[in-house]
Amino acid sequence: MKILVVCVGNICRSPLAERLLQARLDAVRPGFATVGSAGVGAVPGHAMDPHAAAELERLGGSGDGFASRAATPQVIEGADLVLTMTKDLRTQVLGRSPRMMRRTFTMGELAAVCEAVPELAGTSDLVAAAARSRAHGAAALDVPDPIGQSPLVHAEVADLISAYVDAQVAVLGAVA
Repeated sequence: MKILVVCVGNICRSPLAERLLQARLDAVRPGFATVGSAGVGAVPGHAMDPHAAAELERLGGSGDGFASRAATPQVIEGADLVLTMTKDLRTQVLGRSPRMMRRTFTMGELAAVCEAVPELAGTSDLVAAAARSRAHGAAALDVPDPIGQSPLVHAEVADLISAYVDAQVAVLGAVA
């Protein structure tokens, strides 16, 4: 499975989520997924924001070797599942790749579905349940942008992303 995590600049939220999701999935189900990230306004080649990298390290990950990339239609459409940080970013992603509608969710939307229906049989069941939930008005559960904010804000955002990742891994790590 190919998972893409998207934010704006691809230097704070999405690389942190990418690295956490990859590491935690690998711990419970090695080889199941490849997780990448991109930004709708990214300048390719930038390293992680120092505050985001510090939070990633606090949570057990590493930003070493990370380089930002743009969320082009080709990058988006190469994913089986796209997770955005906000509802607005989901809209931007779908504006670039409308055919990804059934496979694009906010991190919070997917985490809420994983918490509500932890016994899903497969990834297609998970994606279908998330699509139904969104169709019935599920809250977007946005992850705020910490860029330019204090280390405390970065820590709060990292903890929120970590909680969303844990909810997703609990289901993705168990599904067939």
